[in-house]
Amino acid sequence: MAPGEPDVPAYGQPPGWEPSDRRRRAVHTAKKAGLAAMAVVLAGALAFGLLMLATPTAGNARQLARTFDQQHGAPYPGVVVPYRFATALEATEDHRFKEEPGVDPIAVLRVIYGAATRRGDQGGATLYQQLAKMLYTPGRASLTAEAEQVALAIKLKYSYSGPEVLRMYADVAYFGNGFYGLDEASCGYFGVRPDQLSWPQAALLAGLVQGPSADDPITHPAAGLAREQHVMGRLVDVGAVSQSRANAYLQIPLGTLLANAGACTG
Repeated sequence: MAPGEPDVPAYGQPPGWEPSDRRRRAVHTAKKAGLAAMAVVLAGALAFGLLMLATPTAGNARQLARTFDQQHGAPYPGVVVPYRFATALEATEDHRFKEEPGVDPIAVLRVIYGAATRRGDQGGATLYQQLAKMLYTPGRASLTAEAEQVALAIKLKYSYSGPEVLRMYADVAYFGNGFYGLDEASCGYFGVRPDQLSWPQAALLAGLVQGPSADDPITHPAAGLAREQHVMGRLVDVGAVSQSRANAYLQIPLGTLLANAGACTG
């Protein structure tokens, strides 16, 4: 610095500035962010706790399923859900069914984000949530109803075994063409009992639960076939069926699968 020039700190730093000031600011900012995050977590935990207290227990799920089936003339309880249908349903609707706590946290966050940004439902409901919707909030479509379904899904998870949840689900699900419950659907579409379903038949039925009327393979064969193809793809993805077998199954004409449609005998 030349004699007589003012003492200007390097890089435009103010007089008295020290590197430790930047560190202190960074630490202060990090603390504020941490406190804000903690507040959000605590608020979320409180809201979740209140939601769990405000929703009913899931102890009456069996009775609700029985009442539902009586109203629709369906047998209760239905058969224990057979392996092929259970596998096809889980692969398509909820591939983490056996491990999740009743809900998929990532999917729940997507739903919340979709509601906040008005982009609609951005997530997929688990089988527990779907069963809660059918039993406890039928006909209701709102953020409040979805919140109730989340709480009830967790209660269903820890009140009943996985096979029992699947059985109640299969008992009350609508499969289109006037068929309520897996028993009626299996006999009505294919003329076989649920434990006799082939892989392509199981795939067809599992594909119906999201759009039972629109994808009814009798009245809307193209849509029904598309759903069968989708479920077969999911079965391949989870390793339940090989690609070669899936390709062979998809070569079976829809008319052949439905050839014995009608009430089961024997």
